[in-house]
Amino acid sequence: MKTYDYKKDIEGYAEVQKEIETCRKYGIDYTTEKGKLAQIINRLHPPKLWLKVSEIREESPSTTTFRLVSQDNYLPPFQAGQYISLSVEIGRVRTSRPYSISSPPNQIGFYDITVRRVENGFVSSYLLDKVKVGDTFETSSPLGYFYYNPLFHGNDLVFLAGGSGITPFMSMIREVTDRGLKRRLHLIYGSQFLDDVIFHEELTYREKYHDNFTYTLVISNPPQGYKGPRGFITADLIRDTVDDIVSKTFYICGPEEMYDFCLPELEKLEIPKRKIRKELIGPPKDVSKDPGWPKDVSPDAEFRVKVIGKKVITARAGEPLIISLERGGIGMPAPCRSGACSLCRIKLLRGKVFQPKDVLLRKSDRQFGYIHACLAYPLKDLEIMI
Repeated sequence: MKTYDYKKDIEGYAEVQKEIETCRKYGIDYTTEKGKLAQIINRLHPPKLWLKVSEIREESPSTTTFRLVSQDNYLPPFQAGQYISLSVEIGRVRTSRPYSISSPPNQIGFYDITVRRVENGFVSSYLLDKVKVGDTFETSSPLGYFYYNPLFHGNDLVFLAGGSGITPFMSMIREVTDRGLKRRLHLIYGSQFLDDVIFHEELTYREKYHDNFTYTLVISNPPQGYKGPRGFITADLIRDTVDDIVSKTFYICGPEEMYDFCLPELEKLEIPKRKIRKELIGPPKDVSKDPGWPKDVSPDAEFRVKVIGKKVITARAGEPLIISLERGGIGMPAPCRSGACSLCRIKLLRGKVFQPKDVLLRKSDRQFGYIHACLAYPLKDLEIMI
């Protein structure tokens, strides 16, 4: 039985068919190009990189730079301020951490990541104590949105850095000064101790030889006889050291406490929110101090988490769910670990979790019950689907 071709009854169908025939006769056959676009994308942003440690350099008593080179002599480009997510296996736990690239993007031979020891740090202690030249790591391609945009940020920038928050700024400063870019940079860098300032000698050198870079160091616990700025990065200090504040774009990167202190100080200066760029800061040190944390749940409470199709694990209330999953041998992509990239989304089928206000949940996530495992804290027994 012959079927009726209903498409012929559609208005304009005949004209479209004639156009298709003309294109096939005189147009370009793109079938030969199939797959090339994917090759270009994978070249610029491959899903994974395998990088080898070629050099280890101590920057301060608490901080070390690891120089990472490609196994195939190619590294994808990045923008100053971006990070890579470094995967490690420590014992039977496979986990990852984001580290800003401190080297400038104008060189293509290596990525530098600069790691400061964190108190009771699971990964930082491993990197600083165990890693040696020749070791290899799986990493992501460069990621993140903490970079300069010439269309919106202007050419007059103020960087507020604290501790290891200097690392993305170091990439930006090196790029601008190495390439002689027409961009003014003023770094205000807060450190607890003078002898533990990261990149101090290089920053001093670059300020000396580049008129468009200013370096202000602020020490909160200065040694006897120290004559530089001391204390914290306050509104008064910014007003005294930065000229024409209104024209500036401010970038801020540092520990959680720095955001809590400095953002209100910028509000005192009436800096518009659109003129403030904030880097991701990861999970809070003590989530139970969050104003929204339920007072009847101890951060040390433990709950059962049933992972559909996999296993049942135990999770502590005060620890991000993703860490409990990793301890239980269940891994997943988690490049940012700050509730922003959404690659660690899981579906919450039963139970209740706490998520800080900074988690960037989509409207659809809330509607259909998805959570970001990197910033989700169990408050009851859970049932989840990965």
